[in-house]
Amino acid sequence: MSDNSYSAKDIIVLSGPLGIRKRPAMYIGSTGSAGYLHLLSEVLDNAVDEFLAGYCKNIHITLTREDDRDVAEVSDDGRGIPIDIMPKEGRPALEVIMTSLHSGAKFNNNIYKVSGGLHGVGLTVVNALSEYVDVTVKKDGKEYRQRFSRGVPVTQLSAIGETAETGTTIRFRPDTEIFSVARFDTVTLSERLNDLAFLCPGLHIFYKDGREGGIEEKEYYSKRGMDDFLDFVRNGRAPLSKPITISKQVDSVSIDITLQYIDAYSEDTISFVNKIKTPEGGTHVAGFRAALTRAITNYVQKNTKKGVPQIEGEDTREGLIAIISVLMENPEFEGQTKEKLGSTAIKTVVENVMYTQLSYYLDENPGEASKVLDKIFRAAESREAARKARDLARKKSAFDGAVLPGKLADCTETDPEKAEIFIVEGNSAGGSSKQGRDRMFQAILPLRGKVLNVEKASSEKIFGNAELHAMVTAFGTGIKEDFKIEGLRYGKIILLADADVDGSHIKTLLLTFFYRYLRPLIEQGHVYIAQPPLYKIASGKTVRYAYNDAELNVALKEHDGKADVQRYKGLGEMNPEQLWKTTMDPRERLLKRVAIRDVELANTMFTILMGMDVEKRRKFLEEHSTEVSFLDI
Repeated sequence: MSDNSYSAKDIIVLSGPLGIRKRPAMYIGSTGSAGYLHLLSEVLDNAVDEFLAGYCKNIHITLTREDDRDVAEVSDDGRGIPIDIMPKEGRPALEVIMTSLHSGAKFNNNIYKVSGGLHGVGLTVVNALSEYVDVTVKKDGKEYRQRFSRGVPVTQLSAIGETAETGTTIRFRPDTEIFSVARFDTVTLSERLNDLAFLCPGLHIFYKDGREGGIEEKEYYSKRGMDDFLDFVRNGRAPLSKPITISKQVDSVSIDITLQYIDAYSEDTISFVNKIKTPEGGTHVAGFRAALTRAITNYVQKNTKKGVPQIEGEDTREGLIAIISVLMENPEFEGQTKEKLGSTAIKTVVENVMYTQLSYYLDENPGEASKVLDKIFRAAESREAARKARDLARKKSAFDGAVLPGKLADCTETDPEKAEIFIVEGNSAGGSSKQGRDRMFQAILPLRGKVLNVEKASSEKIFGNAELHAMVTAFGTGIKEDFKIEGLRYGKIILLADADVDGSHIKTLLLTFFYRYLRPLIEQGHVYIAQPPLYKIASGKTVRYAYNDAELNVALKEHDGKADVQRYKGLGEMNPEQLWKTTMDPRERLLKRVAIRDVELANTMFTILMGMDVEKRRKFLEEHSTEVSFLDI
């Protein structure tokens, strides 16, 4: 008979580092690459807080490698973590901060008026999830040091010398018992340091990477702050208006907003709270958007004639670049990773400041206001035309009684977790893939030629395009404001195109559409790129395939060069059996999952490579031509 008793003896209390190590994702989001880097971000945020408080001018970040694991060191010239004894604890303040949750100087707003580290868990978590942490403090004429391991001190705090400098240096190695990776994501780190330089004009950030034997060094610094940030995000794209700068202090809240309209269809809004990026936005962004729509709508009502298009919020944001930075006391984030601001009061503060100052700017600059309105009216007209096109398409589908596109060869499986769809270039390859597939779980949707370049097209053309409409209908998700991930019919969406320049172009066009209009499919890991082989190597009855020149050379050496080599110029050259074996069979195929590691960089790349500025694209290709690893001629 089983013991169904449940009493006090069954309750386990995990305090301090044990609790953190038991549930690390509660504090850093994940134990993968993002969590690994989050530890470094927590240490960096403390150094930035010293700058915001007016005591730090320089931050040094050094990455090295020990025992096949990355080690980080962050050093600042701020005041230094306190080392004196806390009466109630009977221990040095440094030791309490490093080992006790919810400890620090950021709760009463006396030492730090604004701060990124607000919960008092940052350094404690870094300590608990690191194999070791060495803390060096320069303060009061002396230099102190203490070592910690997995959340507990392993040495006593001791003075190791005298110094006239002040500051804190923290060196740590994340624990392999916790993390599934052992490297810092330097792409994301570089983006973070770049952001900090723009948001903290005058702060010098020195970065050194010595992990690969050589030394890579870079300084991040900005003199003009938000103006430099706007130039960076615009990245040479043609402006339609002058930059609009809004800056205001309201009690303890500081608001800085820079915005500009450019010749583009997408919106780039980047937001921060206390210098920490909020990629999911939050209440400050909601206040900004509400004020933008209200100010422009009111201006239109007062200053334009009848007959202009009806404006909606999305129209005011088409082609908009906006950078929003808010400094505030005690912000409430949704989760420890601080990706979305939840403080309700800040929405009203930002909305009032934004509305008042933007309205004043439009009244005082009618010429610039006219340029902005021209862009917004075109967006509204395009949106209305696109709505009519969508309504017509829905009516047509309902009239025909055919919800799914006729050229879709669907699969039997109805569970999205098990089903997949191949988006295939051309009728020839479409025919081979339809014959070679496993009909149980693999669907095929052939495309006719190259799809529309959505980076250059209006919404009206996009929603009226038959190929794009067929894809969205097959996926079942809808598009843009109608997008619902719950309707997705296939867990894997696989782009299958020739392994040549034309195939790469088609994949780029498709990815541009996915990124601009179906981005959640990429963000949630549903989009893949198939890797068809480049070569078939036959020697007697032995047949093998090579996916690149290196594999071909290995195969030829094994056969002493005595083999017949076929270079596939297109998928249509493979029969259904070959296509299944090399590219579609889950047991043999190679797939690359599409991911977004740097949103700002992705925005820039799609705009340069697929946008309207030919000169900008030509210059980029010339500058990066030497980086091409494969060119099919």
